[in-house]
Amino acid sequence: MSLSEEIQRRRTFAIISHPDAGKTTLTEKLLLYGGAIDRAGSVKAREGGAAAHSDWMSIEQERGISVTSAAMQFEYRGRAINLLDTPGHQDFSEDTYRALTAADSVVMLLDCAKGVEEQTKKLFRVARERRLPIFTFVNKLDRPGREPVELIDEVEELFGLHAVPMTWPIGSGPDFKGVYVRATGQIQVFERAKAGQKARVAGKGGLDDPEIAALLTPTELQQLKDDVELMDHVLPTFDREAFLRGEQSPMFFGSAVNNFGVAEFLDEFLDLAPAPGPRPLAEGGEVRADQPFTAFVFKVQANMNKAHRDRVAFARIVSGHFERGMEALHVRGKKAIKLNYPHMFFGRERQIVDEAYPGDILGLINPGLFRIGDVLSAAGPVEFHAVPRFSPEQFVSVRLADPGARKGFLKGLDQIAEEGVVQVFWPKGGAPMPILGAVGRLQFEVLQHRLKDEYACPVLLEPRGFQMARWLEGGWPEPSRFWGELVEDGEGRPAILFENDWQRRTTAEKCPDLRFLEHPSK
Repeated sequence: MSLSEEIQRRRTFAIISHPDAGKTTLTEKLLLYGGAIDRAGSVKAREGGAAAHSDWMSIEQERGISVTSAAMQFEYRGRAINLLDTPGHQDFSEDTYRALTAADSVVMLLDCAKGVEEQTKKLFRVARERRLPIFTFVNKLDRPGREPVELIDEVEELFGLHAVPMTWPIGSGPDFKGVYVRATGQIQVFERAKAGQKARVAGKGGLDDPEIAALLTPTELQQLKDDVELMDHVLPTFDREAFLRGEQSPMFFGSAVNNFGVAEFLDEFLDLAPAPGPRPLAEGGEVRADQPFTAFVFKVQANMNKAHRDRVAFARIVSGHFERGMEALHVRGKKAIKLNYPHMFFGRERQIVDEAYPGDILGLINPGLFRIGDVLSAAGPVEFHAVPRFSPEQFVSVRLADPGARKGFLKGLDQIAEEGVVQVFWPKGGAPMPILGAVGRLQFEVLQHRLKDEYACPVLLEPRGFQMARWLEGGWPEPSRFWGELVEDGEGRPAILFENDWQRRTTAEKCPDLRFLEHPSK
């Protein structure tokens, strides 16, 4: 295939939601219907059962939560699909925000009973800032929930986005029977299948088909006809250009756990979602997908293979034809490097690839060379907009359970800190152990679990009263002119930790010659 054909057949998207809306379950079912797996795993596997493929870390499988984004590629209907499963919990939203920089579109997942929840609002705003087209999938129709029209109104009221139903549910809760597909006028009535298997279609046909009439009660059929009339005469019709501009969101209904409506969503998604397009540059202009090779690192992960203690940098290809062994400029390092061992991932599973194209996610073995935000280019120095980083709001001190494990602790902390899970601060007075900062407290629990599980280094964490970190430009403040604790970050840059905003404001007033930054400058 030509480069243009390879670009047009790719779809790269992320799934976002509030915790417990069913995001990882939907991911598994998309993999199942896409033919990437034979049986979908459960979010929290029962004894002898399969765990979700995207939740590959031990802490994810034990707790049934996603704490890190996962990249998976599969082929379906001649399309190459790159799916990014992201954490839903707000304590891991930094990882989700970075994954969204690698996506071309977003699937916003809603619980049919709860509607739009707080974390969904935050993630929607990030997707909107990136001008990503947004699909909406209303999940858990197998449980009692709100009326579809009420959910449509809520999306429009909160987001200023016209939600256009592409499928419509037949019944809800225990009476959820199937979906009406608006584009074809076809009704899909399902039979409930065993866990992890595709739903069986009990019947398929139009509103006046005798087979459908035999599968639905007269009341259910009449209600569906009334709903279809409502859609046709009151609700807006779908306009793909308006969708790509961010004015409309195609809405689908279903139950991921029962597989109802998943295949119907996936089929229409492939036709509606955009292929990889141009990406803006930090200094203006853009890079088109058909230009020479460029890519950027949006995620770094340690210990995907604990036996080899390897680190992997995940890079989204922006433009060009990537070939294994090709040479590219590492823009931050200002030197050319050979990309000899590129991988594509499916959860933790990996395979070496010989070529890849815009939209694909490459896993590059990282011997400490790559950082989040790094750019690789075969077209000379280019800089894309920065991958988001967040100033920590929670802080702890660390104490080793075994003082003799200091060397292993420092190695593990350095590698995990590369991922952006925590930020490391060393007190300026030369304290032997660091202060750690994170956006959410659960990140410390993940760090503690991983240090013990992956590096055999148990640690004790003690909360500190700091609420914010600020990086300093212009030197250190004089002793009588600051409140807080002076520290250096993991790269030796000066910073100060404050317990409250009064300390920050007072220190800034007493030190007008210094700048206090929420994020370190490059």
